[in-house]
Amino acid sequence: MNIIFMGSAAFAVPALEALVKSHHDILEIVAQPDKPAGRGMQIRACPTAEFAKERGIPLYQPEGVRKPEVLRHFLKLAADLIVIIAYGRMLPRELIDMPPHGTINVHASLLPKYRGAAPINWAIVNGERETGVTTMFINEEMDAGDILLEAKTPIGESETAPELHDRLARMGADLLKATIRELEEGKLTPTPQDHRKATQAPIIKKEDGLIDWSLTARAIFNRVRGFTPWPGAYTNLGDKTLRIHSAEMTEDERKAAPGTVIEAQDRLCIACGEGILKLVEVQLQGGKRMPAANFLRGHKLSSGERLG
Repeated sequence: MNIIFMGSAAFAVPALEALVKSHHDILEIVAQPDKPAGRGMQIRACPTAEFAKERGIPLYQPEGVRKPEVLRHFLKLAADLIVIIAYGRMLPRELIDMPPHGTINVHASLLPKYRGAAPINWAIVNGERETGVTTMFINEEMDAGDILLEAKTPIGESETAPELHDRLARMGADLLKATIRELEEGKLTPTPQDHRKATQAPIIKKEDGLIDWSLTARAIFNRVRGFTPWPGAYTNLGDKTLRIHSAEMTEDERKAAPGTVIEAQDRLCIACGEGILKLVEVQLQGGKRMPAANFLRGHKLSSGERLG
């Protein structure tokens, strides 16, 4: 098939690699325009744009996809199929309906659960034990199109968002290949989503990472894993922010007010609304990331002190 690939984020790259190695022809990669990024706010290309430049694949980076001249551009390409993965913008009906085989998407959840921008993060934060990837025909609503295929996977007990992201990206690439193959062979029967079962995975905000120590140790542990690397899980230690890069569950049954330091010698353990959480890697505002044991050698904490 002649394919237009629309994607911007790193999640889309394994699927791009899979299509490049296949018998299909990528007519063009469509990505978001280069933008300022990082501490220096230097202009950078997104991962799929970098991929296009490295492989010599035609690259198109329009400011929007609803302008008449942009739609005419796509029409001239005469693609059989559009694949859109983590592109970052909704498509107009004119573009969705343009290719004869439709426009399909790979989404990092088992739809209709976790529609939206951050399905991987919220699945971990909410303590899900299983997730997966779904291919679907897209429509003009967010992640609400008819389902084509899905693949399931358990979420590891201590798996972080970046780790799950990379696994699902590889799964998504395999599922995309299977979906296109069955689409070519006429074997797919799209299944409408049950919209009553839909849940949302909204864009993550910085304040989502602020720890509420009245939550259970399990809930806070999930937030540490799910909000890695951004915005991170963080709390207050005096007048500074303490970022928690990793933590572990404990079987400690000691009781104290939420946020109370239970142990602060070789281990840094904090009381939660239910249970005790062991902080493994931390970073005090203005300092470096380090093991909690090393942090305690330079920052004296006492049992009974409070975080938050």
